[in-house]
Amino acid sequence: MLQTILAAASSHLVFTDLGLDPNVFSIPLFGTTFALKWYSLAYIAGLAIGWWYLLKLIAQPGAPMAKRHADDLFVYAALGVILGGRIGYVLFYQPMMLLNPISVLKLWDGGMSFHGGVIGTSLGLIWMAHRHKLDWLRIHDYVACCAPIGLFLGRCANFVNGELWGKPTDVPWAVVFPHTVAFGPEPARHPSQLYEAGLEGLLLFALLAFLFWRTRARWKPGLLVGVFLLGYGLARFFVEFFREPDRQFEGTFLATTIHMGQLLTLPMIAGGIYLIVTAHKRSARAAPVRGSESVA
Repeated sequence: MLQTILAAASSHLVFTDLGLDPNVFSIPLFGTTFALKWYSLAYIAGLAIGWWYLLKLIAQPGAPMAKRHADDLFVYAALGVILGGRIGYVLFYQPMMLLNPISVLKLWDGGMSFHGGVIGTSLGLIWMAHRHKLDWLRIHDYVACCAPIGLFLGRCANFVNGELWGKPTDVPWAVVFPHTVAFGPEPARHPSQLYEAGLEGLLLFALLAFLFWRTRARWKPGLLVGVFLLGYGLARFFVEFFREPDRQFEGTFLATTIHMGQLLTLPMIAGGIYLIVTAHKRSARAAPVRGSESVA
């Protein structure tokens, strides 16, 4: 099978032919080179566009917060994504980095965990809601509608970086990524980054947008964030079947039986199902910040 894939690799798209560069630009600065990476830009753009979209959502009747709260939320969400994502990466994927704490601070060396970012962001939103006496679960519903924007941009950046590639395959849309094997010819692989961008980003965004704008889902606290957790969990679990396991887990249970990414989605799937099933019981809690009438 592998010989067939290697033989067919020459007829597939070669990543280096795309002319993609991980750096947006690089300039000499103070005796060194400063480079703005697409991955960093994806984080910045995801937060900025997500904040803009959030303002559109809370402009609708019955919003659980006002614009002044959204401005504070942006700060908490940014800190949650960055700190939670980095700490989650260290704890879930590279615990040996704790032996050299300085390496944990080197964000420019890469290594961010989505699951850690979710935990960090959620804790930040809960604290923000507590400070302003807002309904933390309804705030999560609105933020969940914005999250797929960052996911889409982040996965596109993963593709531009030529990282987190998929397993060898001979499907017509396979891509030959460089440096995926130590020796020998490079096999064509699934562009799993783009699979995730499509499912976790575009499809999940469209589903949540439909539920928000075309149904009464936002009047049922926990329903939208439940759909997000379940949708992301299922999408990530599925795509991991086409994605290479993380190299540090090669030869272990987390490579041969279940990937770390799949394992971490199980609580998300369970939590999403619970929030969706029980959402109708929380309709009475859906009181708006704007206006004086209850939306329950």
